[in-house]
Amino acid sequence: MKILIVLTSHDRLGDTGQPTGFWLEEFAAPYYVFLDAGAQVVLASPRGGEPPLDPKSDQPDAQTEATERFNRDGEAQTLLANTYRLDQVSAADFDAVFYPGGHGPLWDLVNDPTSIALLESFVKADKPVAAVCHAPAALSEVRGKDGEYLVKGKRVTGFSNGEEEAVALTDVVPFLLEDRLRERGARYCKGADWAPFVQVDGLLITGQNPASSQAAAQALLGLLRQA
Repeated sequence: MKILIVLTSHDRLGDTGQPTGFWLEEFAAPYYVFLDAGAQVVLASPRGGEPPLDPKSDQPDAQTEATERFNRDGEAQTLLANTYRLDQVSAADFDAVFYPGGHGPLWDLVNDPTSIALLESFVKADKPVAAVCHAPAALSEVRGKDGEYLVKGKRVTGFSNGEEEAVALTDVVPFLLEDRLRERGARYCKGADWAPFVQVDGLLITGQNPASSQAAAQALLGLLRQA
């Protein structure tokens, strides 16, 4: 198994002057799920190099077993510091793709033409696509084989309006992910705020929030093992 993980390169939270990026748990949990299953994991981002980490996701109250493992793992840290540029990777070389969230994807991955083309290549090749928390935003402009929005008519989840309100960023983000997915025709579903919640519809896997990262990765592995 060879799995591509795509992270954001965006590091500013709108006009607030505050930093953002990817959420550590949403990268670390899937990374170790895949690694422990014997998969080869490759990391990429729009700009390549080291993607920006949302510093809030590395605070003591955000630590999990996976983030603590990452913070002790020099090999993983080196890998993360040297991601490939998105235009250097091809869907043909991978069995599946996983997009971690954090607020960064709302600004760069949602409209990135290279990311959109990459995702559409995975879809056309009938390979699993997974995204968690804010990263389902990267799916919102992707088209399926029928030319319609990929998420149209599909059961998907992502960071909810209630969760965005809880972190006081409703008026900062460029759009509310729940609303955007509904606008694209998705059958948006959600669980309780901050609780693990994953939706699998065919080869499309989405997780609602950071706590859903491990379960979303395990769901992706499940699809790969069925193939």
